[in-house]
Order: sequence, then C-alpha cells, then structure tokens
Amino acid sequence: QVQLVESGGGLVQAGSSLRLSCVASGRTSRTYAVTWFRQAPGKEREFVATIRFSNDQTYYDDSVKGRFTASRDSAKNTVYLQMDNLRPEDTAVYYCAALMSGHVQNYRQPGVYDYWGQGTQVTVAS
Repeated sequence: QVQLVESGGGLVQAGSSLRLSCVASGRTSRTYAVTWFRQAPGKEREFVATIRFSNDQTYYDDSVKGRFTASRDSAKNTVYLQMDNLRPEDTAVYYCAALMSGHVQNYRQPGVYDYWGQGTQVTVAS
C-alpha cells in the first residue's frame, strides 16, 4: 500500500505562483511514476504532468507546458508541482497519483493509476 498526501493549494491572483507537494509513504520503492491530475467543477479529471522515477523524465499537458514544473526529492519521498503564471482556468482540485508499473497503454488516463491522494484545491482569481 502507498499513501499520498497533497498540500500547498490555496487562493491566489492570476499571474501568481504556487508549489504543490505530494508526500508518499508506505511501500514506495516500486513507484514507477507520479502524476498530477486536476479536476474542475463539472469536468473530467485531466492529466497535468508526470515524472518518471527511473530517470526523472517529465511530461506535461500542452495547457501547462512552460508554466508548470514537476520535480521530486527522493530523500523526502516527495513530488512537487511548481506552478507559475497561474491563470483562472487552472482553478481545480489537484491530485497526485502513483503508478507502480510502466506497463500501461496510456499514462495520461486516470484509470491506470494505483494510488491517489485526497486532493488540494487551487483557486486562481482574475
């Protein structure tokens, strides 16, 4: 079992920055990747960014590319999402999710993930 806890959300003005944290505990040694998703009211959960643990390679949705940066601190079992130049359309609940195997067809699909955090609210005012 792996437990994930997100933090760092809040209410900010457009153009501001936030850094989200996702702290993992439990049997984390087999983690293949951690991905950030977000879900706005009335919308489906959508892929934001992922970081692959074998080589720290990152992938981003086009909507956040150049503004968001995923990183991790293995010593702290923590994955971060640095969000700069926030926009009102970034408003959502942000979730981190852990993938324990790389043998998935599409890592951007929420359904392939093994563990989820409880989410943290990000609200960007215009």
